[in-house]
Amino acid sequence: MKELLRTTNPTVIPYATALLQGEGIEVFDVDVHMHTLESTLGMMPRRLLVRREDHFMASSILRENGIPLHD
Repeated sequence: MKELLRTTNPTVIPYATALLQGEGIEVFDVDVHMHTLESTLGMMPRRLLVRREDHFMASSILRENGIPLHD
């Protein structure tokens, strides 16, 4: 697993997930429950992980759609 994206913006993870799943790339939202617990503060970022072999393609897809990545 490799981290692809880290954000505090609540709209980016669902959008990125939809884009990647539409291309057949499995994604893992690893901080969804922690983010829900502290959602009122908005300080804890959520992370999106993909399999190592999908990372290059997933990065390309998100960049093409204007989503800034965690490198």
